[in-house]
Amino acid sequence: MSVLTQLPFERPIYELEEQLKKIEQEPNPTANTKDAIRNMRLEITRMKREIFENLDAWDTVKVARHPERPQTLDYLELVFDEFVELHGDKAMGDDRAILTGFAKLDGQKVMFVGQQKGRTLQERTECYYGCAHPEGYRKALSKMKMAEKFGIPIICLIDTPGAYPGIKAEEHGQAYNIAINLREMALLKTPIICVVIGEGGSGGALGIGIGDHISVLQFAYYSVITPEGCAGILWKNAKFANEAAKALKFTSQNLLDLGIIDEVIPEPLGGAHRDHRQMATALKASLSSNLKSLSGIPKDQLVDQRYEKFRKIGMFHEAGEPV
Repeated sequence: MSVLTQLPFERPIYELEEQLKKIEQEPNPTANTKDAIRNMRLEITRMKREIFENLDAWDTVKVARHPERPQTLDYLELVFDEFVELHGDKAMGDDRAILTGFAKLDGQKVMFVGQQKGRTLQERTECYYGCAHPEGYRKALSKMKMAEKFGIPIICLIDTPGAYPGIKAEEHGQAYNIAINLREMALLKTPIICVVIGEGGSGGALGIGIGDHISVLQFAYYSVITPEGCAGILWKNAKFANEAAKALKFTSQNLLDLGIIDEVIPEPLGGAHRDHRQMATALKASLSSNLKSLSGIPKDQLVDQRYEKFRKIGMFHEAGEPV
């Protein structure tokens, strides 16, 4: 991994791995060398566990934004089969920040909806760094309605810092279209599974985030606003993002404790960016299990349960415990 993509708290791990690589390449290793290799591997594992089990909220954001973290297209390739992309919002455009289409998961047809950030500068520019326009949310809803018509479950992968904040997006009805999606997704008579795979920022995430089962990857986050945005509002300075991150309670464990999500999907030791295939395997297992459990629920009951699920969020007893 390039030094440019290494997070500051990861550097001791990579330095030790470089030392290990050099020792492993030595010809005719002695017994002492083999012992050193074994001990170094154990130390690397210990170091990864110690560092990643003690990440604070701001460090979690850094991992969620890691440039080599698997994105929607990576999971599409590793988890799903026979993807057929569907374009357009039936009104005015096709937003590349949201990818939609038919796919198969373990042989079962699903409607795939995912937010894509892009890897290269050109891709990121075309995808607006994962920040969708109204066209994207209309496209997503159009394909979800199609899925409902054909009785196909919906899988949404969320990875966005937020909806696109430009003037044109507002003129085209950004807030209105997200609100429409919230209402319509709540009423869709087909199973919906939503997974936050990286950033789950504000209304941009909620626009495809209403589902029967909500999962968050271990080092992803799901928040009403980015830490920098929160710091800018409260302290008029993005430098206070660290403090904002702590206050927002948006890590996967925070969200699970508060009853906002249903599941935390464990990441490979050291984060999803360390092993795309292992992360994809864990994601696929979660999706398959939840899809199977939701498929047997009658449609009307599914909608009622979904409604109650979201109505309960934010309700507290006087003692301060979540309902």
